[in-house]
Amino acid sequence: MDFPEKAPRAERSTARKSLVERAAAIFDSEPQRPPEPPRASNVAAAGAIPAAPQAAPAHAAAVPAVEAPTAPSGPSKRVTRKQVELNFNRLREKGFVVPGDRSTTAEEIRLIKRPLLRQAFADGRGTNGTSHLMMVTSARPSEGKTFMAVNLALSMALEKDITVLLIDADVAQPTIPGVLGFEADRGLLDLLVDDQLDMSEVMIRTNIENLSVLPSGRDLPNANELLASAKMGALIKDIAERYPDRVIIFDTPPVLVRTETSVLATHVGQVAFVVEAEQTNETTVKESLELLSGCNNIGLILNKLRSSYGTDRFGQYYGRYKR
Repeated sequence: MDFPEKAPRAERSTARKSLVERAAAIFDSEPQRPPEPPRASNVAAAGAIPAAPQAAPAHAAAVPAVEAPTAPSGPSKRVTRKQVELNFNRLREKGFVVPGDRSTTAEEIRLIKRPLLRQAFADGRGTNGTSHLMMVTSARPSEGKTFMAVNLALSMALEKDITVLLIDADVAQPTIPGVLGFEADRGLLDLLVDDQLDMSEVMIRTNIENLSVLPSGRDLPNANELLASAKMGALIKDIAERYPDRVIIFDTPPVLVRTETSVLATHVGQVAFVVEAEQTNETTVKESLELLSGCNNIGLILNKLRSSYGTDRFGQYYGRYKR
């Protein structure tokens, strides 16, 4: 997976062109190429982030879940029973945002998260809307969606007044536990098949006080169908109502690979769509955005733009897709 050394700023366009037209001016029109082995490169983007790193095997650098201290539960949430210790040195080496991080990546992730947070609580906290539900996806694999989802969750959780739940909804290729360095045997899919299971029993707390993780859960043969089911829609509604003052980030499958992603888009308030520069062409972007039309609030993030296109900084969130 690609990681940046420096990331240049992409200029905001003031031309009277659509966002897709502006993005297309940067993309190569070459057809998609097969995934390549990880290689070092510079990354640049308008609100971009480095590509998602290869998930470590579940046993690598894994930290067993431990019982969290019990505490009285409030009316809107119950006690989360397990906790893991994230290895900040390991995460930092892989390019993730950690407490006290002053790297270029950390600063640029801050620029990306600001418009997302403004939109999430535009009507105030606790309104039982869906703007605090964010889906992170891309057109195809290896464009950087998981890296972005994890970094946004980490960065937002470092805010003093923001609590974050990161959900691994890429059930066909779950990677978040491996990326964060812990093992999990239950999660999202278990909630969909076991009506007696409460989310507090599978949600995992971390040593970042404001960050919890909901893994994808056990491997089930009908996992993709479950993700697109009415039961999943009901679960998302329950999460939105149970945690109206919490940012919920879903790492979902690529749009053109799994059809359930377009269904999930109808349940969330925001979509952060990662576009790989020089690889994702205009046609692919347009096809993907049409499949995400169930959500009216889509933000594009241009990722892996090489340094020759700009300065040595990222820039800002790329912009909003307007139909």
